[in-house]
Amino acid sequence: MALHLNPVNVFPEPLPAPASLPAAVLWDMDGTIVDTEPYWMRAETELVAEFGGVWTHDDCMLMVGAGLWNSAAILQSRGVDLSADAIVARLTDRVQEQLAEHGIPWRPGSRELLQQLKAAGVPTALVTMSVERMARQIVDLIDFVAFDVVVAGDMVANSKPHPDPYLVAADRLGVNPAQCIAVEDSVPGVASAVAAGTITIAVPHQIDLPESASYTRWSTLEGRTIHDITALYVNARRSDSAASPHPLAPTGSARNESAPDA
Repeated sequence: MALHLNPVNVFPEPLPAPASLPAAVLWDMDGTIVDTEPYWMRAETELVAEFGGVWTHDDCMLMVGAGLWNSAAILQSRGVDLSADAIVARLTDRVQEQLAEHGIPWRPGSRELLQQLKAAGVPTALVTMSVERMARQIVDLIDFVAFDVVVAGDMVANSKPHPDPYLVAADRLGVNPAQCIAVEDSVPGVASAVAAGTITIAVPHQIDLPESASYTRWSTLEGRTIHDITALYVNARRSDSAASPHPLAPTGSARNESAPDA
């Protein structure tokens, strides 16, 4: 039975005051909302094997968070004798096949937090380096209206770690990126979100991310609520009001927090 978005059931506590909510929350997809990384790894391994090569787990780690065309260049260097566009198409097709077969592999806490944000009326964007057709497949598989905007890898001139993806998402939502929270899991993704000037949450998945003054590190989204989001946003804005801006990074003091409150 389909789960319907019901604010009463999704978030029984009083909603935060609108003034304490971010202008938008911008979400990475692979490894942050959904755990599709194993699907990508399988697709990469199969493709390299088809051309007589061997693809290891360490090789897979090179690709996490990278733009697909950057990943295609790595695969070409390992003997995959196809054009970059053909490699991207082959990988995407294989991952989409696995999604169709297995459904959405949600990351812990991502669905619940996304539902709470939608119940509170916070605009959201999906910002992924997967191609648009795959991003749309994920969106269509979600049984509530999860995103107001989708920005995919084939929709921007520069992929992560360049700030373009997050700047485009904020622009399409009509909001200031400095008033947005971005949620990411990878080194390139975090770099992109920070460079765009967002208040960035890093949630490590396949690769660890160290504590940093440039972003907030949460070990998981499980147990996190809209109140954690608003507390982070309010604290970051207070810090930013007293800090000097940098052209490619957010301002403010360290934004590192411990595990969710009990």
